[in-house]
Amino acid sequence: MSGLMAVIFDFDGVILDSETTEFEAHRLIYEQCGVALTPDEWCDQIGTWVDGHAGRWCKRLSELSDRAPDLKTFEAEKHRLCQALVSYEPMRGIRTLVDALADAAVPTAIASTSPARWVVAAVERAGLRDRFPTIVTADDVTRRKPAPDVYLEAARRLGVAPAQSIAIEDSGPGIASARAAGMKTIAIPHWLTERHDLSAADLRVAHAGDLTIGILQALVND
Repeated sequence: MSGLMAVIFDFDGVILDSETTEFEAHRLIYEQCGVALTPDEWCDQIGTWVDGHAGRWCKRLSELSDRAPDLKTFEAEKHRLCQALVSYEPMRGIRTLVDALADAAVPTAIASTSPARWVVAAVERAGLRDRFPTIVTADDVTRRKPAPDVYLEAARRLGVAPAQSIAIEDSGPGIASARAAGMKTIAIPHWLTERHDLSAADLRVAHAGDLTIGILQALVND
């Protein structure tokens, strides 16, 4: 297929609804300590990586509640809650879209800021590993989103030109990352990232089921 060479997906919030899981785990820990954690407080950091991410939320809780656990206990409880809450069912329209891309022989990849130990295992649990033989994570690059590194590395591994590739994202930093890599971008806002400024995306849709090969091809050819 001329024009469209590849489609590269963000993972959290695009393929799996793991962003809700992560938020809910933190919110429940805060609730156990008598403190509220709101989506507005949480959403700004989605799509980026901050060193000491876990420690940041634990430290904030300790400043607000004398019932806050130490970091080790906080992390253990967060892990327990995430395991209990996570769903490995792909988000709406994802299976249909990746199947259509496979039928059209359009290569796909994942470009994620999350670590490989999470992304690769979750892709396998979701039954999508055969659709995503190329997975680039935070472990593979020096700079994370909003830097373009994960998208550039994904394109390099696929052997495709970034300018003829499309990135599917749910966050402002993710859109910035893909645009900096020279790719066309599609925003599918997650309920936690709909507050982000996604105006830089070339196209915005409600879910992956709104996308067709024809739409993707037209976007690259535009």
